[in-house]
Amino acid sequence: MTAVIVNSTHSDDVRRSRLYAGDIYLYQASTTTRALCDYAKEYCERAFAPYHPQEAQDHLSVTEYVEILKGLKPGFIHDPITKTLMQALLAEYGCDPEETYFDIPRLRTACHGDYLSSGLAYAFKPHRDTWYSPPMCQLNWWLPVYPTESDNCMAFHPAYWDRPVLNSSEEFDYQDWNNNGRKAAANQVGKDTRRQSEALEPLELEPDLRVVPEEGGMFIFSAAHLHSSVPNTSSSTRISLDFRTVHVGDLRNRVGAPNLDSACSGTTVGDYLRASDLSHLPQEVQEDYLSNPNSVRTTMTSCS
Repeated sequence: MTAVIVNSTHSDDVRRSRLYAGDIYLYQASTTTRALCDYAKEYCERAFAPYHPQEAQDHLSVTEYVEILKGLKPGFIHDPITKTLMQALLAEYGCDPEETYFDIPRLRTACHGDYLSSGLAYAFKPHRDTWYSPPMCQLNWWLPVYPTESDNCMAFHPAYWDRPVLNSSEEFDYQDWNNNGRKAAANQVGKDTRRQSEALEPLELEPDLRVVPEEGGMFIFSAAHLHSSVPNTSSSTRISLDFRTVHVGDLRNRVGAPNLDSACSGTTVGDYLRASDLSHLPQEVQEDYLSNPNSVRTTMTSCS
């Protein structure tokens, strides 16, 4: 059973243990989450001016909108200030900067209606992130940049936490995606033809669990959770941030969520940066992980 744990003061060790067991952590906005979201707002508002970022799709053609995203998203992702804000956020939330590695945050746009749901604004089908080649100890962190509601958010499907799903992850290779699929995003307008992992069986998506943090609030969940983008039936574009973390000790020891159904190839472990100095995972850690990437030897048991 998935529990939503609100504004917890658990240590990072306990939090990771609970996350690997399927719980979700929800936090109200803090100094560092607001700083990261405010910086994202600066980027968005500058890029979409004179229109408000949540209303720009009502004033621009899809082609014009995509052209803006082509500069906006990579600009924010690779900005050195973005990484500095990430380091401060992880420190505030109790992550050991020497043991915690993160990937650069993604700026997401979910347009309302059927305006744009492909390419740079891809609307993900129900999936586990573990179908996309991360380690089983990956944790996902999600923040709304602007206010969001239950008709403009993300949904969890916790009935599948311990229930395998027939899926196409066996066909997914992260290195191929990084070299080809991701680079083709800007050309995917109208219909997204890139091959991505997806369920190959009908899914029972109701009832779902929708976690709606305040603007600048945040929730954290395991990459093994089945989740999906809620069709945006509101009148505004959802703009959010998400990033991922791994604990190097958990990676070394194969601690993490259970692997029920992931069979993808390649790995994301080369993407993560150490919170203390932005260095990559040591080469020997990457090589050891690649020797058996889909295994989980043990799970953490301390939940006190």
